[in-house]
Amino acid sequence: MSGYVELTHENFDVETKNGAVIVDFWAPWCGPCKMLSPIIDELASEYAGRAKICKVNTDEQEELSARYGIRSIPTILYMKDGKVLNQTVGALSKQSLKDHIDKLL
Repeated sequence: MSGYVELTHENFDVETKNGAVIVDFWAPWCGPCKMLSPIIDELASEYAGRAKICKVNTDEQEELSARYGIRSIPTILYMKDGKVLNQTVGALSKQSLKDHIDKLL
């Protein structure tokens, strides 16, 4: 299955506990988030079966945003087996995102 996984406080821990997981914290009103969205979709297809690409709507999931100290969006967490190994803030190029993901694999 390709495509990203929409995370909520109900499924976050289960979806992020195994393997390489990228979590994009975003909001519908955020300009840079809108620019990043098609890249996230492409990465979800390209990394299907190797890394899980996920999104968290910060407007709907304030608890998760607070839990991970999200103060600016887009913020991307790079996780491995449930632990945050790295984090970036702002819209990055596709190649930069791929470089971060490849380090997890």
